[in-house]
Amino acid sequence: MINEPAPPLILKKLDGQTFDLSRMRGSVVLINYWATWCAPCKKEMPILNTFYQRHHKDGFELIGISTDRPSDYQKARDVSRKLNYPTALFNDISDNGFGVPEGFPLTYVIDRNGIVRDKFIDVREELLKSVVDPLLKGELGTSKK
Repeated sequence: MINEPAPPLILKKLDGQTFDLSRMRGSVVLINYWATWCAPCKKEMPILNTFYQRHHKDGFELIGISTDRPSDYQKARDVSRKLNYPTALFNDISDNGFGVPEGFPLTYVIDRNGIVRDKFIDVREELLKSVVDPLLKGELGTSKK
């Protein structure tokens, strides 16, 4: 999937609006799968939130997708209220070319042309700086995992 066109992803965000990845061309997009029970997910959320606040005006989009069970949806909504970026529930995906994530957290990086450029198992500041920052500047980022 890396260096290939991003598969389709259409979902209903918690705010009721539709997120359609195909309409995000021209923006750098991160798709972040998480769960309320996932400690590494909770650790990376403030990093993602800060990056989103800093770069949203630069053409950066981020969607957080909770993979929690229906019994934990309220917990997912409570966590989501503390975030500045949009979130959704995995069960609200109507077209999912990414499939079920193989683990959590999992984040895909899509460039302005709709190409998947990287996949992060753990979002860290240095990965955002080395991979996403160059994409925002129109350069091709390279992962240094």
